[in-house]
Amino acid sequence: MSASREDVAFESQAPAAREPVARLENVSKSYGSIQALRNVSIGVGPGELVALLGPNGAGKTTAVKLLLGLARPSAGTVSVFGGDPRDHRRRVRVGAMLQVAAVPATLRVAEHIDLFSSYFPNPMRPGEAIRAAGLEGLANRRFGELSGGQKQRVLFALALCGDPDLLYLDEPTAGLDVEARRLVWEEIRRRVAQGKAVLLTTHHLEEADALAHRIVLLNRGAVLAEGTPRQIKARIAGRRIRCSTRLGLAAIRALDGVSEARQDGAVYEIQATQAEPVVRQLLALDEGLTGLEVTSTGLEEAYLALTKADTGGDGSSRRGV
Repeated sequence: MSASREDVAFESQAPAAREPVARLENVSKSYGSIQALRNVSIGVGPGELVALLGPNGAGKTTAVKLLLGLARPSAGTVSVFGGDPRDHRRRVRVGAMLQVAAVPATLRVAEHIDLFSSYFPNPMRPGEAIRAAGLEGLANRRFGELSGGQKQRVLFALALCGDPDLLYLDEPTAGLDVEARRLVWEEIRRRVAQGKAVLLTTHHLEEADALAHRIVLLNRGAVLAEGTPRQIKARIAGRRIRCSTRLGLAAIRALDGVSEARQDGAVYEIQATQAEPVVRQLLALDEGLTGLEVTSTGLEEAYLALTKADTGGDGSSRRGV
């Protein structure tokens, strides 16, 4: 899951440090006995895309709710454009695409966009949000008649139609095909290049690797790691080996230098600190080995290793919401 040249170039163009437009400072949030966030500090600056990652229950949803003014912190400070996120003057500068959004099924796509645009003082020009989300030809369709992917693009358009300076995107490409996903990525990059701030939550690590200037990894309600995608991947030294072999998982895991191995159909994926000694052992034990491929550790491997280490290896993710 290594980034392409285009993606690496995007990361290298990360903006110089500037005052964040949205920030959590030493924030904790509890729901009764459940502590969702523990002393978390996160900031998103203009012209920056920050990917907020973590397993289910890590605290991502709570962080976004606080920044949207939908919840109050138990401790610490939440600010958007230098003030209270609940203030109307700040809210009209914010767009959000949330998975919990409820959209009336009987309104047409254009009617939804017209309605949402009316809430903002300086919305996009008519039709611009439709083009940005690739909804040409669907403007007169009722929302309830759309496919899952088309509905997802409508939600994206609604988040954009106010021309926000700060954009929250929760799983923006869930259910989209490859072409639609790339269109959404291009629009996100275009807005970031215009100086807009974007906070992205996603379970698609390829998406975070491709889009983010900076990644904040949450686990169990606390910040586990923070840095550029390249810096996060560098936290876990190692190589990934893919091959087809007659050896079973037990035999592969027993090889010297193998830290983890898994089977994907006829292909095995092997994690190793150093690839060469493991490859030599594989070839010695199976001369018929095919499809050999060796790559650097990707964001997925780093993510799994960091969260597994933080949970003591049992995969649990307690308490965060």
